[in-house]
Amino acid sequence: MRQEWKIKDRLLKFHHKTLIMGVLNVTPDSFSDGGSYPTVASAVERALEMERQGADIIDIGGESTRPNYAPVGVQEEIERVLPVIEELRARTSLPISIDTMKSDVARAAVNAGADIINDVWGMQRDPDMARVAGETGCGVIIGHNRECTGTVDTVFAQMYGFFETGIRRLLSRGVERDKICIDPDIGFGKTYEENLYILKHLDWLESFQLPILLGTSRKSVIGLTLDLPASERLEGTIATCVLGARQGANIVRVHDVKEVARAMKMTDAVLYQEG
Repeated sequence: MRQEWKIKDRLLKFHHKTLIMGVLNVTPDSFSDGGSYPTVASAVERALEMERQGADIIDIGGESTRPNYAPVGVQEEIERVLPVIEELRARTSLPISIDTMKSDVARAAVNAGADIINDVWGMQRDPDMARVAGETGCGVIIGHNRECTGTVDTVFAQMYGFFETGIRRLLSRGVERDKICIDPDIGFGKTYEENLYILKHLDWLESFQLPILLGTSRKSVIGLTLDLPASERLEGTIATCVLGARQGANIVRVHDVKEVARAMKMTDAVLYQEG
């Protein structure tokens, strides 16, 4: 398991701690919190609240990635995220991640103060994304995605090939390997059964010797299991985060920072206790 992740000029360390990435969607249509932070002030205040609650990273997104989402143009996405990033950067030293599939948005966000590019298409939707990552020196999250679902028997083989392609693209653009993080992207192009299988065998991804991010917060795999709407999936989110940490996840991406941070502090105390 990798113990550090280099982002720009700093190191995020995982020694005895699962990091918390707080989700901040500045969108009107995200699946569970769309429209919750309609102004720059409300979005920044929520980010600062998550920092107080225990977030180690703030992940800002300006376009929903829920199923059947409505695509957003580059300029509109930039106009949504940049004022929030700029104001937040002026008020905290916490690492900021930009959740985007577009290289122009990523570049603008990093120039405004973001430290990490979180691409749910793993450098394979926008051909310029790897170049932007190389030129800006930021940390990079490669999320696994695909247009069609597969089978439980083949999901990891397909995921391995996808990650290898993304890693090669980044390395060819001058991105150092220690700046790369991988994310199985639970819920993206996967069946319910595949999502459960990935959660059960997440430790298979440790062979990459890269940090692993796990994002299960309020997702459909929890809703389908518990038969609950997104607003009532906290307990399921906590359960998957605890299981993920046990299977090697270094970072968990969540909406409910306070509750998950407490659960992970207890989990880490057990996982990393000496003797």
